Amino acid sequence: MPSVTGLGHVGLYVEDVDKMVDFYSKFLGLKVTDQAADGRITFLSAKPGEEHHELALARSTELKTNAQQISFTVGSLADLKAFYHEIKAQNMPIDRVISHGNAFGCYFRDPEGNRVEVYWHTGKDYPQPHGDPIDLEMSDQELMDIVANMPPKEHEVYQGATAVMR
Repeated sequence: MPSVTGLGHVGLYVEDVDKMVDFYSKFLGLKVTDQAADGRITFLSAKPGEEHHELALARSTELKTNAQQISFTVGSLADLKAFYHEIKAQNMPIDRVISHGNAFGCYFRDPEGNRVEVYWHTGKDYPQPHGDPIDLEMSDQELMDIVANMPPKEHEVYQGATAVMR
C-alpha cells in the first residue's frame, strides 16, 4: 500500500487577502512565491527553494477555514522569544505559551482569528500530548532547566479505546 511522504501545504479561506499576505509574509517571514493576477489566491513558503508553497491564501467571503491551529517552526529559542515580544508589542491575542517538552510554543491569533503557533524544538523527545505553561521572559537557561528536569513519561499508543504503553 502506498503512503504519503509528507504534508505539502495548507490552504486557508480568507476575507482580506492583502491583509493576510502582509501578516504571513511581513510578520512571519514567509515568501510570496506566486499570486493570481486578480488576487484571488496567493502562495507562500518558508523554503521556496525546496517547496513552492506551504500556505495558500484564497479569497472568500462565503467560506471560512476552521483549522485547529497552523504551526510554524523557528530556528532558535532567541527567535521564539523575539516573536513572542513582537506579538505582545503588536497587541495580538495570545492564547497560551507552553512547553510541550519537545518544543516551546506560543499560540496567538492572526488578523482573521486563525490560531497560529510559532514553536522551537527543544531537542528532547517527550510523549504528547503535553503542555505546561511557561514564561518566555525567563532566561534561556531557566527554560532549558525546565526541560531537563521533566519527569519521565511513557509514550501511549491508542488501539481502539485502550491505551497501550510503548
